[in-house]
Amino acid sequence: MKLKDTYAIWQDYLTHFPKANRFTIGSKIDILFLEAIEYAFIASYTHTADKHIFLNKSISKVDLIKLLLQLSWEIKALDNKKYIVLSEKFSEIGKMLGGWKKQLLSKTPETKSQEK
Repeated sequence: MKLKDTYAIWQDYLTHFPKANRFTIGSKIDILFLEAIEYAFIASYTHTADKHIFLNKSISKVDLIKLLLQLSWEIKALDNKKYIVLSEKFSEIGKMLGGWKKQLLSKTPETKSQEK
């Protein structure tokens, strides 16, 4: 799972975060990472009709991680090289999650209750 592998990279980078940022934005990114992994894992084992709920939660967490990583880079808590590595990984993760979502949507057409 790309998300899990990227988390391992993030863990190494987090130890190099400035102390002032490690326990604020760094900690928040870490929590979001774990939640995104959790939701993706749950989605992979959930009944097809409910997969989209957990997949959407995982995608939302990933999007928020990307925003906070950009903010970390802007405040210089994350250097250019590390930000580029993580950005590239998240680009791949986004494509994979988006493809999974597209596949689910093609398998399970929306019902009237979901359209509202």
